[in-house]
Amino acid sequence: MTEPSAFDRLRAALAEKTATAGIIGLGYVGLPLAAAAGRGGFRTLGFDIDPAKTVELNAGRSYIEAVSAHELKGLVEAGRFEATADFARLSDCDVVVICVPTPLDRHREPDLSYIEATGRDIAAALRPGQLVVLESTTYPGTTREVLKPILEATGLVGGRDFFLGFSPEREDPGNSRFETVTIPKVVAGDGPEASALVQAFYGAVVKEVVPVSSPDVAEAVKITENVFRAVNIALVNELKVIYEAMGIDVWEVIEAAKTKPFGFMPFYPGPGLGGHCIPIDPFYLSWRSREFEVATRFIELAGEINTAMPARVVEVLARALDQRHQKALSAARVLVLGLAYKKNVRDVRESPSFKLMHLLEDRGAKVDFHDPHVDQVPPTREHAEFTGRVSAPLTTDTLKTYDAVLIATDHDAVDYTLVAEAALVVDTRNAMAARGLAGANVVKA
Repeated sequence: MTEPSAFDRLRAALAEKTATAGIIGLGYVGLPLAAAAGRGGFRTLGFDIDPAKTVELNAGRSYIEAVSAHELKGLVEAGRFEATADFARLSDCDVVVICVPTPLDRHREPDLSYIEATGRDIAAALRPGQLVVLESTTYPGTTREVLKPILEATGLVGGRDFFLGFSPEREDPGNSRFETVTIPKVVAGDGPEASALVQAFYGAVVKEVVPVSSPDVAEAVKITENVFRAVNIALVNELKVIYEAMGIDVWEVIEAAKTKPFGFMPFYPGPGLGGHCIPIDPFYLSWRSREFEVATRFIELAGEINTAMPARVVEVLARALDQRHQKALSAARVLVLGLAYKKNVRDVRESPSFKLMHLLEDRGAKVDFHDPHVDQVPPTREHAEFTGRVSAPLTTDTLKTYDAVLIATDHDAVDYTLVAEAALVVDTRNAMAARGLAGANVVKA
């Protein structure tokens, strides 16, 4: 009797839910996916380089809003989830999913060092019959050209001994309408057998799987989604500047325009881009396009507009202080309201608030922040000087000590009636007007 192939064995293990899933990187993408895999019936190992994180998770304590402590504790107690910092245990996993950061370097070029290092960790434990899936957002070609050679350097051959795929993460922190399980999952494999295995794994974890023809296409899907958002945000940011010069409120324009049931999708201006995708992904595509000698003028222009927004906000603040209170920004105390990059979450990755704080302090202002979701600034790759700063209290007495409040993130948990008592409010999110609090001391930016 012919012995089953590596493909047949893994396909059977996935169908019978006897396969073990390994998720590398237990952040905003990896932990919700690990929980979903556990709920889907797979024994799941979560890998992270921070041993302190693994201790917390194994005790049932979650630091991600999308995974409750109650759910996590249940998965741990049922033997469906375990966190570890021991990457040698990757050999225990039948499916290995990579959920690590893909930032830009100081030259705004792709930094794939996390993917490469993780690939080497997997290669050290790679065995026949494993499926490896990359979820980190990256440029088209990364799975085949970067990750696959690292794994094949072991002597094992992709498509025969192990299987390789790509499935872009689509997490939206703070969005209560969608979660990992309910967001359609784009999947692709490097070859037909890998494709079948990727579909089998994710089909058991999420409600809808959307297969595409290759990892390159799947990588392009994710880039396209985020370029689309970046370009449209740049458009409304530019419209804000144009309409402001005309004495027109862009927020009122957008609210009216979105009543059209076709041909329009609302995007909103802000103080700059934040999060782990939109400020970064367009630059990945621009960088990759240069290799093919194709210009990305539209994308690069959008990047210039969005990158310029924090400086413009600071100029609006400086002008308002000067004109309304005869106060120089260099002598002012400013409270930045909201450190997270979007409302109602504690995620500070690439938050424009950091850039605003940098610019304000460079101009000589004394700056504090208040955020109901962020008690203390966590360690970040690019803003180490802010690490450990504590959120200032928001009270009538503390507001009196500031010359201006700058609304950078419109958290619902903020008392905006109290904020309205400030001497000057510079609002980048239309938070005050949306609550009927657009008094004479409120300036939109």
